[in-house]
Amino acid sequence: MTLDAEPAARVVLIDGSGYIFRAFFRLPPMTRGDGTPTNAVYGFSTMIFKLMQERPDDDLIVIFDAGRTSFRNEIYADYKANRDDPPPELVPQFPLIRDAARAFGLPVVEVEGFEADDIIATYVKTARGQNRQVEIVSSDKDLMQLIDDGVSIWDPMKEQEVGADQVMERFGVGPARIRDLLALAGDTSDNVPGVPSIGPKTAAQLIADYGSLEGLLANLDKIKQPKRRQVLTDNVDQARLSFDLVGLRDDVDLPVSLEEATRRRFDDAKLMAFLKENSFTSMIKRLQTVADLIDGEPVPSTTEEIYETITSLEALDAVIATARAVGYLAIDTETTALNIAKARLVGISLACDESRGFYLPLGHVDDFGEAVGGQLDLEAVAERLGPLLIDPAVLKIGHNLKYDISVLVRHGLSLAPIEDTLLLSYVLDGARHGHGMDELAKRHLDHDTISYESICGSGRKQITFDRVPIEKATDYAAEDALVTLRLWQILKPRLAQEKMATVYETLERPLSPLLARMERRGIRVDAEHLRTLSVDFTGRMGELETKAYKLAGRTFNLGSPKQLGEILYDEMGIGGSRKTKTGAYATGADVLEGLAASGHELPQTLLDWRQMQKLTRTYTDALIEDINPQTKRIHTSYAMASTSTGRLSSNEPNLQNIPIRTEEGRKIRAAFVPDSGYVLVSADYSQIELRVLAHMADIQALKRAFADDIDIHAVTAAQMFKKNVENIGPELRRSAKTINYGIIYGIGAFGLAQRLGIAQADAKAYIEAYFEQYPGIKGYMDRTKAEAHERGFVQTLFGRRCYIPDIGAKVPHRRGYAERQAINAPIQGSAADIMKRAMVRVGRMLDRELPEVRMLLQVHDELVFEVPNDQIEQATVRIRQTMQDAAQLSVPLIVDVGHGKTWDAAH
Repeated sequence: MTLDAEPAARVVLIDGSGYIFRAFFRLPPMTRGDGTPTNAVYGFSTMIFKLMQERPDDDLIVIFDAGRTSFRNEIYADYKANRDDPPPELVPQFPLIRDAARAFGLPVVEVEGFEADDIIATYVKTARGQNRQVEIVSSDKDLMQLIDDGVSIWDPMKEQEVGADQVMERFGVGPARIRDLLALAGDTSDNVPGVPSIGPKTAAQLIADYGSLEGLLANLDKIKQPKRRQVLTDNVDQARLSFDLVGLRDDVDLPVSLEEATRRRFDDAKLMAFLKENSFTSMIKRLQTVADLIDGEPVPSTTEEIYETITSLEALDAVIATARAVGYLAIDTETTALNIAKARLVGISLACDESRGFYLPLGHVDDFGEAVGGQLDLEAVAERLGPLLIDPAVLKIGHNLKYDISVLVRHGLSLAPIEDTLLLSYVLDGARHGHGMDELAKRHLDHDTISYESICGSGRKQITFDRVPIEKATDYAAEDALVTLRLWQILKPRLAQEKMATVYETLERPLSPLLARMERRGIRVDAEHLRTLSVDFTGRMGELETKAYKLAGRTFNLGSPKQLGEILYDEMGIGGSRKTKTGAYATGADVLEGLAASGHELPQTLLDWRQMQKLTRTYTDALIEDINPQTKRIHTSYAMASTSTGRLSSNEPNLQNIPIRTEEGRKIRAAFVPDSGYVLVSADYSQIELRVLAHMADIQALKRAFADDIDIHAVTAAQMFKKNVENIGPELRRSAKTINYGIIYGIGAFGLAQRLGIAQADAKAYIEAYFEQYPGIKGYMDRTKAEAHERGFVQTLFGRRCYIPDIGAKVPHRRGYAERQAINAPIQGSAADIMKRAMVRVGRMLDRELPEVRMLLQVHDELVFEVPNDQIEQATVRIRQTMQDAAQLSVPLIVDVGHGKTWDAAH
């Protein structure tokens, strides 16, 4: 591969430093295989590649700042002092960007003590002295002062040329007077002071009137406005200082001459190695097709995706043989629905090398619902594929395999052993980004996947996958398997490199098939009980509505924030009102709770009405619709990669948010029942987060209380309020309990005051007393916040990283919220890890000892089981023991176990 070796008529000077930050903030985060961020590198490489294509006859030079200081800092110490440190994700990309330029065969120039702009100015002077045309590639306004005959600027962000006319249109002065204008107006981005109160428009007018900065300063007595004349008179030295700062040096000793910068051949292998190392797959493909960049032999070939439809058992046998030979197989299923209970298998996609993806069509139909030709028989496929899918010598790789496991089980197929790229990504990168396959493909492979909407449509016109023509389905499905395989090859090695293997191997990976089984089982629900509750709650809503009308003195729409605000604040004159950004009165739950705590009856009535409405809409009515007509059970789905702390979340429906502290919530739980001959058993960790806190912060008083099995909230109250434990009443205990749990979430005086209904000063005193009693907690909080600020993440007891994206936020309230997240995450995350360890161990124990016992639900710190009547005692003992042994802390783990004919009775 060779580039044009003839002398170029034009010199193209690329402002590398100016482009780095713009590329970083313009592009979404990307990482290569070892986790190094690469979005700025990719943006820079794309620009270089494009410039080389569009300017095949020009000499290109890439110019960078050598450091953060230059001779200007000797003139003015505060020059650029207002700039923040570069984002941590950008720092490791600085050397890679220079490597990118060198990989493309371009000279890289930087000179200590000078900025890129000075080097560019020197090259411009040298090139014009040789009568060569110059193009500067930059978006920096400082460089506009160099525009002249034979010198232009190309703005790569706006993709447009900037000449003298554009400068005049933007600033009101020509290129030759940009320096004068900036000396007057200053430049906040570089901390150039300028003259106070003189903006760009005023500066342009003054330069137009007096010709130049010096022309202006020589005629200050002619300025008619007294204030303007005075401010200019007072800041003459500052204006001249600013003039020196924004001026460009053109006498830099250039380490690379123009003759040495002649466009020449670049090293094929070096460029390919760089692009591959950084996973810039799409750029490699584009490079292969660019004729004007390539001279002679083709670019070394890279793997090209081939997607094939398998229409014969012989072809399937060949794939199976390859999978056995290499020892791994990527697999994905295509179905008619995301809901496991409703999904019908349409096809299976496979991949076992980097270049080929295969699709097995099994259930495609035409517009009349009739099977189309060219498909395989499901039973024949299962007979051949089944042994491979359980072969311990062949690793099965998928993305969100929990879903695929359940789909395959319904067709008599099992899957083991497994690797899951969704869980690999989640363990490695947590809340730093999403973990959907499309996003990961773009982030790690620089690959844009075929979207589901592009083949199935969207909205009301969307079709199910079984209606997609097999040819189109093949490209989409086979790509999924191939992308999954490539993601695994990138993500898996990072586990060992980043010491995250324990979290993945012992918690996430073994939990996936267990959760799949729980989702398939579901839990039985008494629909008639829910209907009765719905009628009851609707009646209660009517009573509360009537009461609200009476208290307000008129009828109104209880669901209208506007009408509610008018009644509470305008008509009833209740104090403490605040308005939202739209100007409407705030009537959220937090506002109403504050008003209710102050003794106002209408806000409490409205809160009660809203609660009844939520219970009806979200639970009693909705849960009836969620009952599967075939199984008579509700099948929730557990999201394994949706929280920053590792907690599972329940969806469609969400069974984790049913209120259990209210009578109405307990009535809803009473609708969950076992099969005939079974009971429900509830096993709940007692105060697990406080126990984790006591262990992690090494709080001796808390540890002693837990060891002695003393009421921890009463102990806290006794120590805070200087009373004997026996003399602690319900009110003080409630305050201590609120503080105990509030501290875990980084609660402040304002939040505690709201929760307890007390003055903020009293709440502040409570917190101070708490920290005085337990100084180790304050130390833990300070250490954890410092760790988050230093590393961007905190860790659980088991090594899970909980990333805190906003920990370095400049906005105080965002940073404060992030710090509270950092305090809570190791505690909540450790509790979540303990629960996952318990689930895996309990699941294995039940398979060995009590196979008829079914694990049904995981809700916060609780597990729910369906147990045969004659195995209650044995199951209770073994479940409790296994859960309590899930982790070894310096305080005992206690599990409360109960059983009954409803979930409420068991809890």
